[in-house]
Amino acid sequence: MTADELRSVIAASLPCDHLEVDGDGRHWQAVIVSAEFDGLRRIQRHQKVYATLGARMQNDEVHALSMQTFTPQEWAALQQP
Repeated sequence: MTADELRSVIAASLPCDHLEVDGDGRHWQAVIVSAEFDGLRRIQRHQKVYATLGARMQNDEVHALSMQTFTPQEWAALQQP
């Protein structure tokens, strides 16, 4: 799987305001900004992203995914100088 493919899989199931994906083909890092995260704890946000990957996590197509998840408001606050 490529970074573009993984990005597409996540974006197809989770509306994202911002999505960065990088990795080596098995170990991935992502920054995900979505209004879907409003009111959710970090673990709930991660579970929502894992749900978009479905069997890809179970069959080891995506071995590991480290992620930072933000609401649009949280992301905007981080972008302030």
